[in-house]
Amino acid sequence: MLQHRSFVRRSTAAIFLVLAAGCLKGTEPGTPSDPATETYAASLGVNLSQMTKISNDLYIQDVIAGGGTQAAAGKSVSVTYTGWLVSGTQFDSNVGKTALSFPLGVGRVIPGWDLGLVGMRAGGTRRLVIGSTLGYGSDGNAPAVPGNATLVFVVQLLSVQ
Repeated sequence: MLQHRSFVRRSTAAIFLVLAAGCLKGTEPGTPSDPATETYAASLGVNLSQMTKISNDLYIQDVIAGGGTQAAAGKSVSVTYTGWLVSGTQFDSNVGKTALSFPLGVGRVIPGWDLGLVGMRAGGTRRLVIGSTLGYGSDGNAPAVPGNATLVFVVQLLSVQ
């Protein structure tokens, strides 16, 4: 009977460790996400092979090419956007609300935006897939964005000044 209890304890501990490791995939402190290994909800329309790879942590795709002024670092841009986790869960949006305005390339937004909006033209819409290194990092953005999360944004560039 004593051997059986010991076996059960070891087996239970091993199962717990395997389950815990599976639950933590991609969320361990110090383990940034990798957009190339993610599984994206079909509703997001993400196909990395059809996107432009800027870096291992940033992919862009012009959904609608704009015809206006081109966004560049140092210029002020005004945008509407929606952000999702790779599961398809929307975590933020300002669509139908006040546009977000900020100077591009000076750190007022996550690095993936500062890099991913450069070259976009006013009137355009761009999809951004951003790994955690260029997103909210290992801390995330509580309560909606967990640490080390890959993010998907659709951004409409309203104006560039």
